[in-house]
Amino acid sequence: MIVVETANRSGAAAEADAAEELARQVLSGEGVSDGELGISFVGAEEMRALKREHLGIDEATDVLSFPLDGRDELPEGMPRALGDVVLCPEVVGDSWREPLVHGLLHLLGYDHGAEMAERERAHAAQ
Repeated sequence: MIVVETANRSGAAAEADAAEELARQVLSGEGVSDGELGISFVGAEEMRALKREHLGIDEATDVLSFPLDGRDELPEGMPRALGDVVLCPEVVGDSWREPLVHGLLHLLGYDHGAEMAERERAHAAQ
């Protein structure tokens, strides 16, 4: 079972239920049936601070991913902690679906490039 915890610290309306459902669909499509995932919606200043702290770039962005276990082999009985995806509604507006898919794929170990773009197209077609 995929357990999704959502938080909205952005001060803006966020479609948390729809984001959770999309996350479940993407993870299922990638063959992930068990794990824990966090999805947070944050304001532009918090996103800027996160990007500055973790990537050394001082700007707000649409999505950041903080992977943990990904697809690593885990000891039996240990729950899979996929990690967290952080979205900024001020940057993405109503177009949050593509950045969420992008962030989820990063949690699963995909890097920018042809393979990731192919997986993004496959999920967009669903």
